[in-house]
Amino acid sequence: MASGYDQDKTEPATPKKREDARRKGQVAHSREVSSVIVLFSSLSVFYLAGDWMFGRLSGIAHHTLSHLFLKNFKIETAHVLLWEIFQQVFILLAPLFLTVAVGGILANVSQIGFLLTAKPLTPKLSKLNPINGFKRLFSARSLVETVKSVLKVMIIGGVTYGVLSREMDEIPALIQLNISQVLAFIGHAALKLGFYACLVLVVLAGIDLAFQRWQHERDLRMSKQEVRDEHKQREGDPMVRSRIRAIQREMAMQRMMASVPEATVVITNPTHLAIALKFDRSMPAPLLVAKGAGVIAGRIRDIAGDHNIPIVEQKPLARALYKSVDIDQYIPGELYHAVAEILAYVYRLKGMA
Repeated sequence: MASGYDQDKTEPATPKKREDARRKGQVAHSREVSSVIVLFSSLSVFYLAGDWMFGRLSGIAHHTLSHLFLKNFKIETAHVLLWEIFQQVFILLAPLFLTVAVGGILANVSQIGFLLTAKPLTPKLSKLNPINGFKRLFSARSLVETVKSVLKVMIIGGVTYGVLSREMDEIPALIQLNISQVLAFIGHAALKLGFYACLVLVVLAGIDLAFQRWQHERDLRMSKQEVRDEHKQREGDPMVRSRIRAIQREMAMQRMMASVPEATVVITNPTHLAIALKFDRSMPAPLLVAKGAGVIAGRIRDIAGDHNIPIVEQKPLARALYKSVDIDQYIPGELYHAVAEILAYVYRLKGMA
């Protein structure tokens, strides 16, 4: 029965939780997939190169026995003979070892990708705790592994019996065959048995892989509180972020208000909106240096009054500038004419026209 703690873990794992688990070597991995790929690789080598391997093995045996019974066989000769045997056996088994190694690597890469980590090898004192070991021994995972092993043995045993029972009729005839033919029969039967067992293991491996992935997803599940804590850790405390944004807004406001004394004119709504524009003959177009609504508009008007900056009431233009132009942007072409009329009016007031 699941504990209350497990029942609280109803949320799927976040990307960070998955990445942390992967770095620790906690991935969905089926040993059955690796076993079936290694077995299939081995059988393929025996099927494709079995005759060559048998012939080479016979040659090694013949060479060894022919030298062992020489009259002048000495210790020095034994050293040379052992080295030759080692070389020949290495050449004989190299295709098998290479194929099995490649198959094992592909089996793991196909399931979990490229992953190199020493975390699973790190000693943990909790593993030495006999109580924890007893719990793992009788856990649901151990029960599933036991049932899976028993079923695998039973199914493969049934397949083995079925294959061998078909070959039983051929066995009495073996007494009339020579040793090479008997060995060929045994090899053929063994290959047939291996391939049938491999087909069964493919099905079992697919089921086990699906189960391992489901189990992995279940183990990675998080509680709502864990998700919130991770979000806080990644994004920062909401109150701190809110305070930072408030400080940033205040600093932006101060910079904007510091630009108002440089404005050429302030266009108002007249009380709700205020937009400060700056223009001189070196600029390609008038520049909006400050804008605001409500209280901010009042502060812009106050600063403009303190610095003798003309304030012009133009409701449609004020609304258009407030909606379409951001701070430190030039006004768009469609507003040039309306702004030019106001600037001309301001220049006439200052005697600059």
